[in-house]
Amino acid sequence: MQSRDKIILQKICSEIGLILKFIGEKNLEEFLKDELTKHAVGMTLINIGEFTKHLSDDLIKNYSEVDWKKVAEFGDIVAYKYELPNMTDVYNTITKNFPEMKNQIEKILELDPEKKLGLSNQEFPLIPNS
Repeated sequence: MQSRDKIILQKICSEIGLILKFIGEKNLEEFLKDELTKHAVGMTLINIGEFTKHLSDDLIKNYSEVDWKKVAEFGDIVAYKYELPNMTDVYNTITKNFPEMKNQIEKILELDPEKKLGLSNQEFPLIPNS
């Protein structure tokens, strides 16, 4: 796995963690009434979608258990308003699918023998062009 892919996957995991923290123990009704949380979740979904677009073709092919295309499209829907996201669907997707997706990505990182640990948000570099 390329070093760049590892950094991106670590950042995606971090962003998923943020979303799960934003939602916390909120039920659907509480989430729908909380504009600040909905905005924070939306911006974080955009980040995840954009990071996903920078993963290498090899990683996407070798780890197809994650539907990388749908992850990127989900971010695009929020970012570019191709369709207005139904916040009920957003909540359900996050609470039902994101914990498992985070686990899958963490497993991918564990499979790599050269896993780099300890990257914090402050240490995350801008993603350079290939």
